[in-house]
Formats: sequence, structure tokens, C-alpha cells
Amino acid sequence: QVQLVESGGGLVQAGGSLRLSCAASGRTFSSYAMGWFRQAPGKEREFVAAISWSGSNTYYGDSVKGRFTISRDNAKNTVYLQMNSLKPEDTAVYYCAADRMAVTTNPAKYDYWGQGTQVTVSS
Repeated sequence: QVQLVESGGGLVQAGGSLRLSCAASGRTFSSYAMGWFRQAPGKEREFVAAISWSGSNTYYGDSVKGRFTISRDNAKNTVYLQMNSLKPEDTAVYYCAADRMAVTTNPAKYDYWGQGTQVTVSS
């Protein structure tokens, strides 16, 4: 099993930046593809970003492309989401997830999920 804990969320003004972190337990973190998803009340989980185990392949949802950057440090068992030029529409609970198979944008394919961290962007 893998346990994931997100941190770094908070309240930020539109146009500002936040950096989310996701710390993973276990010895097998480096072999997992990782993803970030977000969910606002009453809405489905939305794909934000994903990264392969090596970090060489990254993918982004259209709504965040050019503004968000996903990265990972396998030595620290941590994946990051740098969020720039934040908009009120980015307000949501952000979750990190681990996929023991190939990197994917489909949340149903991920095996482990963190508890989420709230990101609120004010107008």
C-alpha cells in the first residue's frame, strides 16, 4: 500500500501562485506514475496533471496548461504541483494520486489517493 498526504493549499488572490506537495510512504514510490486531480462541490473530479515514474513524461489538463507544472523528486518520495496565474475557477480540493501502471488521465485507473488539500482563489 501507498499512503499519500497533500499539503501547501490555502487562500490566494487571483493571479497569485501556490505550490502543492504530496508526500508518499513506502519504498515503491519511484515506480508509480503520479497525478493531480481537483474537485469542486457538486462536480466530478477533474484531471489536472500527471507525470511518469521517471519524470520524463508530463500531461496537463487543458484548463491548466501553461500555468501549472508537475514535478517529482523520487529521492524525497514527493510530487509537486506548481500553480501560477491562479484563477477563481481553480478553487477546489486538490488530490494527488498514484498509479502503479502506466500514466493516465483517467481517475478510475489510479490505485491510491491522498486526503486532499483545499485551494481557494479569491477574485
